[in-house]
Amino acid sequence: MEKVLHKMRMLRIHRDGRAETLQDDVVEEQRIAFYLNGTKLLSVMSLPYHQDAHLVGFLLNEGVLESVDDILSLEIAKDGLSVYMQAKIKESKLAHLHKEKTLTTGCCVGVSANFDGEITQKFIASTMRVSADRIFELIDEFNTPSELFSQTGCVHKAMLVCEKTLICEDVGRHNAIDKVIGMARLSHLSLQDSILIVSGRLSMEMVIKAAMSDIPMVISRAATTHLGIKSAQLLGVSLVGFARGDTLNLYTHTSRIVC
Repeated sequence: MEKVLHKMRMLRIHRDGRAETLQDDVVEEQRIAFYLNGTKLLSVMSLPYHQDAHLVGFLLNEGVLESVDDILSLEIAKDGLSVYMQAKIKESKLAHLHKEKTLTTGCCVGVSANFDGEITQKFIASTMRVSADRIFELIDEFNTPSELFSQTGCVHKAMLVCEKTLICEDVGRHNAIDKVIGMARLSHLSLQDSILIVSGRLSMEMVIKAAMSDIPMVISRAATTHLGIKSAQLLGVSLVGFARGDTLNLYTHTSRIVC
């Protein structure tokens, strides 16, 4: 925790005119370099923990890496600022990633490229059913503030409910999702009937990240975008937005939540 926090002095001004100098805990992102098969792939602004899972999740979600079984070696540098992977990969997907990058709607400016092709032919035909009461229980669990969020108020969160519950946080919502999916895949957990709960808005690329790992349900306390809903309908993902308090909005594949 200490390595992602930086103490800063700030002036707090109150509505009644009072001012006081205080010390604040500020989250400190770092530039993390990803190396694949001896070549630098890219750098991301991220929190320096779960860096290996981050690279794995990113490559899986982009289709460059087909399975964690194709990873030959995975190593984090001693300073935590570089991750090195040797793996059998889909060269065509890697070439497309370098050729055509899309700036996504994510904070810290996420980058993706492989939105088309195989993903447009994918459909998650999961028959999972979950009660509305259970969904609200999971939302309450998700909304319990973490130590990092309580100290900084400056991180996104992703919680993946599968054979076990995994949680990751990062300054970028894309990063948090890549990390939690990478952790699950490295642990060889089944995602067949899993649920992904996130803090950020549900745009198209968020839905695609889930669909690439066959996650049938994605929930957020934030809003959905039009393309997020369209892609969820196309890909067979049950999409839930505005999951706050005592209500939630279910936009697609509604039969999976039973009232």
